[in-house]
Amino acid sequence: MSKLVIASIGPASSVQDGGRPGAQRYGLVPSGAMDRLALAAANTLVGNEPFTAAVEVGPFGARFTARGGAVRIALAGAPRNADIAGRAVASDTSATLADGETLTLGFARGGSFSYLAIEGGIAGEPMFGSLAVNARAGLGSPYPRPLQTGDELQTKAASGATERRIELPATSAAPIRVVWGPQDDEFADDTKKLFVDSEWKISATSDRMGYRLEGPAIKHLHGHNIVSDGTVNGSIQVPGNGQPIVLMPDRGTSGGYPKIATVISADFGRFAQTPAGRAFRFKAVSMAEAQAALRQFMELLRTLPDRLGDIENFELNIEALHLANVAGVAVNAVDAATWQIHSVAELTPD
Repeated sequence: MSKLVIASIGPASSVQDGGRPGAQRYGLVPSGAMDRLALAAANTLVGNEPFTAAVEVGPFGARFTARGGAVRIALAGAPRNADIAGRAVASDTSATLADGETLTLGFARGGSFSYLAIEGGIAGEPMFGSLAVNARAGLGSPYPRPLQTGDELQTKAASGATERRIELPATSAAPIRVVWGPQDDEFADDTKKLFVDSEWKISATSDRMGYRLEGPAIKHLHGHNIVSDGTVNGSIQVPGNGQPIVLMPDRGTSGGYPKIATVISADFGRFAQTPAGRAFRFKAVSMAEAQAALRQFMELLRTLPDRLGDIENFELNIEALHLANVAGVAVNAVDAATWQIHSVAELTPD
């Protein structure tokens, strides 16, 4: 078997898959990828099932080295600079690392998480049916914790398949859609209006358990304690200080704060990708609208293989790309014909 050795990695990076559905009644948190579409896209690029375990790379950079043979990988999610031995790797494409080559990832731009899928998946021992890491619970495989320098991810040798790209819809800048409740009756109408009319930011203290929101205080009608009940991804709890917390995949399975609203499933990945400090808004929609959006999202997941295409010229010259004028025009990072290249004479002083 080949392996991918982690040469360096920042915090908030771990092995994640589709999670552990169906066991919340036993108190088992689901975990899984923050952005399921990006996970599925990366896996589709290398021929894996959509929710196969991959590396969820947090906002910081990372470096991975192939050992014992070539390793075929794909990258999707938050855009970031990436290269293999001086060859640029575009987001939403696959590539192959030869034995000894290193993939270098820069900081995330305009998002929080990228997904590094490996052809053949990551070898590990499923825990309650999943490799997904939940560090608080000590669950996950091959390491039940965030990834660290020196960790090794075992996988099969690269197949030599043609490298692919995938065309995904442009990321929307629209407000994050929510449905009210289940305890929106614990808040006055003007408070609910304040919630959707205000700008919010995600606190830097947020994590995979919950995103803390910074904005106006949301006041309760009858206090902040209720009988604990079930939670889902996107439940928006309002604790006593009035600053909402959006529950994420490593959340508890129940909670005792009133939940003013819930992020709809179709927008959850887009919300999870929102960087700390970036302003955004919520928009309340009906249950029918939420269900229609979910059907569209599920259809997108189903048709990901139809969005694949071959990369005709994957070898890129990073120096030439640095010299390219990409301002104000549409370019394709894997198609040099779309670049506006300055001549060396123009860029070299006398």
